[in-house]
Amino acid sequence: MSIDQSRLLRTAVPGPRSVALTERRRAAVPAGVGSTMPVWAVEAGGGIVVDVDGNRLIDLGSGIAVTTVGASAPRVVAAVREQLESFTHTCFMVTPYEPYLAVAEALNRLTPGDHDKRTVLFNSGAEAVENAIKIARSATGRTAVVAFDHAYHGRTNLTMALTAKNLPYKHGFGPFASEVYRAPMSYPLRDGGIDGTPDGAAAAARAIDLIDKRVGSDNLAALVIEPIQGEGGFIVPAPGFLAALAQWCRDHGVVFIADEVQTGFARTGAMFACEHEGVVPDLIVTAKGIAAGLPLSAVTGRAELMDAVHVGGLGGTYGGNPLACAAALAAIDTIETDGLVERAQEIGALLVDRLTALASVDPRIGQVRGRGAMIAVELVRLGTLEPDPALAREVAAAAHRQGVIVLTCGTWGNVLRFLPPLTISDALVHDAMDVLESVFADAAPGAGARIARATASVG
Repeated sequence: MSIDQSRLLRTAVPGPRSVALTERRRAAVPAGVGSTMPVWAVEAGGGIVVDVDGNRLIDLGSGIAVTTVGASAPRVVAAVREQLESFTHTCFMVTPYEPYLAVAEALNRLTPGDHDKRTVLFNSGAEAVENAIKIARSATGRTAVVAFDHAYHGRTNLTMALTAKNLPYKHGFGPFASEVYRAPMSYPLRDGGIDGTPDGAAAAARAIDLIDKRVGSDNLAALVIEPIQGEGGFIVPAPGFLAALAQWCRDHGVVFIADEVQTGFARTGAMFACEHEGVVPDLIVTAKGIAAGLPLSAVTGRAELMDAVHVGGLGGTYGGNPLACAAALAAIDTIETDGLVERAQEIGALLVDRLTALASVDPRIGQVRGRGAMIAVELVRLGTLEPDPALAREVAAAAHRQGVIVLTCGTWGNVLRFLPPLTISDALVHDAMDVLESVFADAAPGAGARIARATASVG
C-alpha cells in the first residue's frame, strides 16, 4: 500500500493549509453544509486519510460507512479506470449496458432470501428509499407508510418525513410528505435500563398495537426500518423485534422494507444486517458501501412487487452510472475474495474488547453496542441514563486534534460511532483506541489518572 499505515501529526490539526482552505470555503460554500473534521483530504487508503498539511489520520469513519473496502481499493481503481476509457454515460434508459445488469444480478444473488428478485439502481440512499416506497404503494394500492423513532432515511422531502430527528435534518424545511406515521423502536438500553433485559417480541407488540390503532393494516403500504439504526445512535433492536415485525407484515400484506444503506455490504459482520436476525425483507435498500465511494444505490426485492410498477415509472438519468457499476462489481469482488465479512467480525471483536474495558472503569459510557465493524458507545451523565452530548462533542474534538477521525450520532448527539474501513490494520485500531482512552481520561477532571491506571491494568 502506497500510504504509510501509521498515524502522524506534522502540524497541529488543523494545519495552516487546511485553515487557508477553510477561509476560501466560507466565500464559496454555504454555511448549511457542515464538516466533521477541520482538515482537507488529499489522499486516502487502508485505514489512513492524509490531509493537505501532510498529517496522517486514522480513519474510523469510512466517509460514513462508504469506503468499506478502502478509499482507493486496487480492484475498484482498476475497474473504474477501464470503464472510464470506454464510456462514462449513455443512460440505461436510453442505451443500456451490461455492468448495470451485472450489478442487478449480483444484488439478486447476495441479498437475503432465495425467492425470485429484481433490482433497480439509483444514485443515493434517500433516492432508493423513496423509490422503495413508490414500489410498495404501486404494488399494494395503499398509501400509508410507517417509520420508527430515532430513524434516519435521508434528506429529500419524503425521507425527511420518515426521519425522526429534527436538527439538523428537518428544522425549517417543512411541510413534509403526508401519510407517514411513526412507531416506537426497540432501544434496549432505554427500554430495559442498564440492568434490564428488553424483550424484542414485546417491543414489537407495542409497536404493532400503535400501528393498528393509528393507521390500520388495510391502509398501510409499507413499514420501513433500519435493522441497526444509523444516525439514530447505532441502536441494535432486542432479539425478536425485527422478526415479529416482518411476520406481522407478511400476515397483513404490508411490504417490509429494510433500509440497509449504512449496514449493508459486510459492515456488520454479515453481508446484510438482516441476516443476523434471520429476516428476509420484501424490499431491501442499499447504498453507501455498495460502490466504494462512487454514487450508487439500489432497491432489490420480490419480483412480483418490483414488476408491479408501470413501464417508465422507475429510473433516473444517472441511476446505475457505468463508472459506479464498475466500482460496485469490483467492491463486491473485493469483499468476497478478501474475506471482508470475516474481517468485519475481527475488527468488531477488537473494538468491543477495548471499549468494554474502557466502559468498565468509566461509568460515563452507558453502553457499548453494535455488530461487526459498526460499533458505538453511548455517553451518559454519571449515575444516570441522561444523554451527555457535551461529552461526546468534547471527546470527538479531542480525538480529531490527535489525528483520529471519529463521528458522533444519536437522537441526542451523545453517541460516538466507529466505522473503520475493513482494510484497516489491527495496529491502527489499537492506536486509535489508545488515543480514545487518553481523551476520556483528560475529559474526566479529577479522575483522569484513575481511569488511565485502570484501563492500563485491564489491557
